Amino acid sequence: MRWGGAVTIHKLRVRALAFCLTLALLGSSAVFADQVKVMMSGWFAPAYRELGPQFEEATDNTLVTIWGPAEGKALNAIPVRLARGEWADVLIVVSDALDDQIKAGTVVPGSKVDFARSPIGVAVRGGATKPDISSVDALRRALLAAKSIVYPDSASGTYIGNELFSRLGIEERVKSKSRMVPDERVATLVASGEAELGLQQVVELLPVAGVTVVGSLPAELQRYTTYSGGIATTAKNPAGADALIRFLSSPEAAPAIARTGLEPLTAAPAN
Repeated sequence: MRWGGAVTIHKLRVRALAFCLTLALLGSSAVFADQVKVMMSGWFAPAYRELGPQFEEATDNTLVTIWGPAEGKALNAIPVRLARGEWADVLIVVSDALDDQIKAGTVVPGSKVDFARSPIGVAVRGGATKPDISSVDALRRALLAAKSIVYPDSASGTYIGNELFSRLGIEERVKSKSRMVPDERVATLVASGEAELGLQQVVELLPVAGVTVVGSLPAELQRYTTYSGGIATTAKNPAGADALIRFLSSPEAAPAIARTGLEPLTAAPAN
């Protein structure tokens, strides 16, 4: 093994040890083997799937995850589950939805922690020339030059169609060549060549083969979606819930979060 690889492995071991020691400081109940039941929705899921096994290995807790919409009246929607008496230790959803659950009395006030935020980005077909979107003026030119533009049928898409184009002063000029489509189709349409530019949250664009993510919207025009966690008032393992929230918001979790296209709200550890 090369010396550089050995140093990297050593650093990872040191960070894992540091995390274990941090959990130990929380008290013995935080690291005692037990289940942590998580109700979850949204695009924090890719990071959670990578980080979950690390948390389980470090704490001997087992994660039990229930998936469902963060809002709405569907039978599997998290608010509906909670209203009919289902319990959880942790909720991980978009920030606004978690705020609603705090108001409803299903999440402990003061337990909310923001993990990451999701920026809106621009994608082109793989191999296509990447337009300059580094400034407001550059983005305006790129959108005007594009032959076709697609964006999702979601809160992000509503912002794009109803506000972004207007703020750029191009609403009327792009109306005939831009359209809102269901979430899952934006990157697919770009990959197939049916649309030249796709605007959507970066975390949703990255997993799709055949597209290149050009970058995120300029800061002045950005509209973030924030993902947060909180301890449920019905928690049967509140110590484990607290340990999970601390881990997902720790510097050690930041690199995995960033790899999925989200922006961690805790800085990554220094190399």
